[in-house]
This record gives sequence, C-alpha cells and structure tokens, in this order.
Amino acid sequence: SLSLSLTQLHTQHTQLVPVLFLGHFFRVCPSGYLRVRQRDTCVCGNMADAYPVRLCEKPLRFLPVNHDTSVFFDEANKQVFTVRDGATSVTVSSVQTSRHITLSLPHRGPVISMKFSLDQRVLAVQRTPKTIHFINVQDADRTEYSQSCKTKNSTHLLGFNWTHQNEIVLITNQGLELYHVNPEKRSLKSLKTFSVSVNWFVYSHDSRLLFLSSSPQANVLHPFHFKGGGVTKLTKFEVELPSLYNHTSQKLMERDVTIATIYGRLYVVLVKNNPKGAPGPRAEIVLCQLAKSEGATKAHSLLLDVNGRFAVNIVDNLIVVHHQASKVSHRHELIVYLSTHAHVSPPPSPVKTSCLFDIRWNTGRPDYDTRPGASHVLLHKPIVTSLPIAPVQLPPVNASTLADSKSSTIEPVPCELYSANWIVFQPDIIIDAKLGALWTVSVQPEALAKRMQDKAQLVDLLLRRTGCKKLILRVVAQAMDKGTRCKLSTIAKIFDQFSAVCRELMASNQGSEASKEEKRRNISIVIDQSDLYQSVFSPLEEKDDVPYKFMVAVLVDYIRSLNAYGIVVQHYLYELVINLLVRNNRYYQLHQFLQYHVVNDSKHVACLLLSLESTYPPAFQLALDMLKRLSTANEEIFEGLLSKNQLLAALRYMRSLGQEAMATISARRFLDAALKTDESMFFTVFRFFEERNRSLRGRPDFAPGEGCETYVLKFNSLFGGSEQGPQTSATALVASNLGSSKA
Repeated sequence: SLSLSLTQLHTQHTQLVPVLFLGHFFRVCPSGYLRVRQRDTCVCGNMADAYPVRLCEKPLRFLPVNHDTSVFFDEANKQVFTVRDGATSVTVSSVQTSRHITLSLPHRGPVISMKFSLDQRVLAVQRTPKTIHFINVQDADRTEYSQSCKTKNSTHLLGFNWTHQNEIVLITNQGLELYHVNPEKRSLKSLKTFSVSVNWFVYSHDSRLLFLSSSPQANVLHPFHFKGGGVTKLTKFEVELPSLYNHTSQKLMERDVTIATIYGRLYVVLVKNNPKGAPGPRAEIVLCQLAKSEGATKAHSLLLDVNGRFAVNIVDNLIVVHHQASKVSHRHELIVYLSTHAHVSPPPSPVKTSCLFDIRWNTGRPDYDTRPGASHVLLHKPIVTSLPIAPVQLPPVNASTLADSKSSTIEPVPCELYSANWIVFQPDIIIDAKLGALWTVSVQPEALAKRMQDKAQLVDLLLRRTGCKKLILRVVAQAMDKGTRCKLSTIAKIFDQFSAVCRELMASNQGSEASKEEKRRNISIVIDQSDLYQSVFSPLEEKDDVPYKFMVAVLVDYIRSLNAYGIVVQHYLYELVINLLVRNNRYYQLHQFLQYHVVNDSKHVACLLLSLESTYPPAFQLALDMLKRLSTANEEIFEGLLSKNQLLAALRYMRSLGQEAMATISARRFLDAALKTDESMFFTVFRFFEERNRSLRGRPDFAPGEGCETYVLKFNSLFGGSEQGPQTSATALVASNLGSSKA
C-alpha cells in the first residue's frame, strides 16, 4: 500500500463522511465524490486501436470503496483486498488469476493495511500504529500472533512489506526492522534493524529496493537492498531541490519519487517542478542511475513544458508520465508521453496534446545539459506531438463475481480520465477505487506508426519494443512501396539499425556469462536477412510498379550495411540482385558488380552465373574466375569445364593444383567424357592419368578402387596396351596437347 494523505479542501456546507482506503482515511461527500490526494494521481486512455496508450479490455473488478467497504492493494502479489463490515469479510482479487479468495476474520478494530506473504500462507494485518498481526490462513483455528515496534514509545509504523518468503520489513518513523516469520511456531525473529529518522518511504518489490526519506526537506534518500536473510545499506544521496525551495516549508514529496527498472538498469525517477522564472524547463523528469558504491548518479532529464502533479508508469521500458493538473499525460521512453482527456463537460477541457521522448532515440548527436554541474546529463525533447487518447467505459459485470451485493448487475460506467480517484502503482497498474476497477496500461505501437512520419526514427523506436517484428517489416515494406516510398538515405539508416542489432547479437555470444546477459537485455527484436528477404524484398520484386533501379539500389545498400557491420551476406540477396540485372539486360552493370566485388564470391553465385551462360556467354568465365578465387571449389570448376567438354583445360587446371590435390581426383569421369569425344582425346586423357599414377605410386596402373577397369580394356583394344608403343612419343603427345602447366 502507498502512503497517502488528505487534500485540504475548503468547502462550505459539505458534510464529509470518513472512509478507509489503501490504509488511510478518506472522506466522501454525500454526493458521492471522493475527495482525496494520492501519492500518484493519474490518467489514462481508452482501448481504441487509433490511440497510443490504452487500458486493458478486461479490468479487474472489485467492490468500490464506500461507507462500509475499504480497499487495499498489495504491489508484491498484485492483489486487491476488499474489507467489508469493519473486518469480518475479506475478498482477495488478483491481477494474475481470475480466482477470488474469501476470508472471514474476527472484528478487532479497523484495518489500516493487509498483505499476503509471497507464498500466500500468512496474512499480515495492521490495525494499530504500532503492531502487525499475523494469521496462518491454512490453519483451521487461524490463531493470531503479532509483532510490535521494538524502539521508542514515539515510534509508529509507516508501513510494511514482505521482502522474501517468510521475511517482512517494518518501516517506522525511526528506521526499519527486518524479521523472519516462522508460521509453524507462530513467532518472529529479528534479523536486522537500522535507525534513521524517516519522513516517508518508497519500496519496489521487483528490485527489492527500499528508500527512506530523511532531513527536514525530506530530500536525503537512504537506499536499502534486501536479499534472502539480510539487508544491505547502500550509499545515501541528496536530491537537489530548486533554489526557490531551499527552505523548510518546501519538501521533496513521496509522490515525486519512483523506483524503476528501465532497459535492465535501476533508476530513481524524480519529478521536479521548477519555479517560474528559473532557467531550464518548466518541469522535468530526472532519472538517476543507481550504483552500489556511488549511490545515484543523474543520467537523463526528460523535459516537460508544464508544471503540476505527475505520476509514472513503466510499460515495456517506456515511462508514461501522467499530468493531472492540465489533464494531459506525458509518455517517455524512456519514453515520456502526454495523453489527454477527450471528453469533458463545460467548462472547456484543457488542450488535448501529447509528446513522445526516447533516451535511446538516435537524433544524430547527443544533447547535454548546459547547467552548471550537469554536463554529463542527457537531455531529451519530444519526438512526436499531438497524440490524444480517448475515454474508456467500464463493461457491465455481474456483482456476484465481486462479492455479495444487493444488486445483480453493475451497469456500464463511463470513466473520467485523469480523475482525482485514480492511483498509479508500478509498473503498469491504475486503480479507481471509487469505480472498483484495476487496469493495466499498455502502449500500442501500431498507433505510434501512424503518427510518426520519419520511418527511420519509428523503426529505431520499435526495435526496442516487444512483439513488434511484423509491424517493423510492414513499415519497411511501406517505406519502399509506391506512394509511401522514402528516400534511399532513410532506408539506408533503417538497414544500419538492423545491422547494428545483429552485430550486438553476435557480440552477446562472446565474453563472460554476465556480460552476455547484459548485452542480451538491450536486444528486443532482431530483423535478419531472411526476414527482409521473405517479407520485403521478394514481395517487392514481384510488383510491376517498382522500378528495378530502385530495387537494385535498395539491395546494394543493404549489402553495404551488412559488410560495414561485419555480417556475412547470404547468397539469396546476391541472387536477387543478379536476377534483377539479367531480367533487365543490365549485363554491363552485372559485370561491374562482379569485377569490383559488390557481389562477393560464393559457390551459390558462381552456380547462378553458370546457368546464365545461354543468355550472357561471358557469365561462364566470370563463374570460373569466381570459383578459382574461392580456392575451395575445385569440384565445381571441373564440373563446369566438363559440361563444356573442355577436357584439356580441366587437365591443365588439375595439374596446376599439384600432386597432393591430383591424388584426390577421380579419373573415371574424365575418361568417360574423353571416350565420348574422340579416340585422340581419350588417348591424351588416359596417358595423363597414367603419368599421374606413376608420379604418385611409381607405376602407371590405376588403383582397384577407382573403377577404371573398363577404360583400361578399351584403351588396350584401341592402342594395344598401356605399355605398348614408344613411351617418349606418348608422353610428348600428351605434353603437346596439354601445353605447359601455366597455360
């Protein structure tokens, strides 16, 4: 539960009725309006696909807060506790499951807060400012046992949190107390205590980090990190307040501090409103990166153009900053995103606008803070403006699914965006206790794609979002399609973004396991060559309205990008380039691409060139030259020469390879091709291999495994035996036919 307090509202002739909500008393007017000041008062959007920020379609429903019902939320287990009739009936609803838990507890006073242990076996209930009661919910008798603050009489509880299984921390105005809970013995054991004067606290269960605020201005933060069985105190740090606030009447508020994990790194998110006339932006979201030994270091500043009260959500490494005063919502990406209320009764609603920020967005050059002592801080300005969101409406629900209720159905309820009743919990939860609804917030990349005109910037944004691979490929295809075609320079930037991610992926497979994990956290989506070939290049090639010159230029630019990032180009990209050039009779350009190695050497490309000989005869020699440069394609060279019946050229090439290579070459296919040519050629080839055998084994006979017996008999029948006739004449004939080894 969050530390909340009452808004001091000056009203006339208004009777306020006390209501307990989220561990604090609130007041409801007879008209039903809940007057409350929350730590995180927020807004959100609706579920239409045209809007970037939306709430889930099926919110978690629970009985709304009223005179007889109190509601609590547990951030660790994502559970909503509805307490009715004082404390006799408790209904527990969870974000993670549709199953509801109902408990009956004895009435022993009003409940301030309650939370389940992480294994759901022990329920912790706070009824007084000094004591926590524990109940083993699986026991039949449910006997309570308790733990009180063990420090001074003036000590009182500010809150408590379960840190690990059977471990709980009590936060008081004098420090913290960590205990181990033994459900079997119904007792607690003290593990660690720290003494510090505490104004308020902020806890993140995901990171197990607790921040205690101290000092008169509440701007000194003491971080604590919890591990199983213990807690570590980290380096404290002081939050700098605007110069106008350097007196005790102004303090750092709990609602302006959030702990967030963004791109795998821990940050303290601080909302700072600058006084009128002060240098710099009207307001800013400051991100301080946490380190064990150095405390928090200011790293990023997200600039806002309005002052007021803000609340923060983290959605897919995006920071959604909600602004209540002007009823707009800023979304940072780091994204800051301004969302707006689309329907307000008179008087007229505020300006409906939005802004988008991304600290990893490539703007060409970094923009650093020029204020004194902040030269290392990156500034982030809006990427996209005018992004309104639409209101939502709660769907009807059967009240019996919530708890016992006199009415059978709760009708659809319109939701006021940026309502004073809305409260934000991390990372992506919004609760309206007056309506009895809990939503999760999501960001719609499809809506962003419709708003952002610069496709390179859009792709850069989407590459860090989960589940956007198909959308990215669709954006790239549109960037090359007729009517929505982008400049080649923009497409080149997109290709470089893809190649950079692929190189990061290759680098993530090297180094220590810790470094591998760190590198992989930065990679959300990988668009490789096969993805682009199947989803973009191949469909584009089949369209008649795409100029082949543009298509070739795009492919060559992608090949350039892959080579620049040290990525091996797959053969099907080269084949696509060659087929486009051949289809349009651009043989001279093809010859240049091969000559200047725009198309790199490979067996696949060489085989394709061999198949093009009928339409472009020089392709045969280009293919042989490429195979020769590869030095690993001797078999393919022999096949090409034999298919052209160039036996003597094949023998010359074989002789140039040396005896070691010649020993591995089968003579049978050469003898077969020679026999089909003429007797003179057969004689020359046969004698060549006899000479080879003599140099290898000291005798001209073929090895039994070569399968040349048929050709030996044929030679004997034609020429009277391999040893008959003058050897010098035969050798001279072979030499004259083959020429020198360098021919």
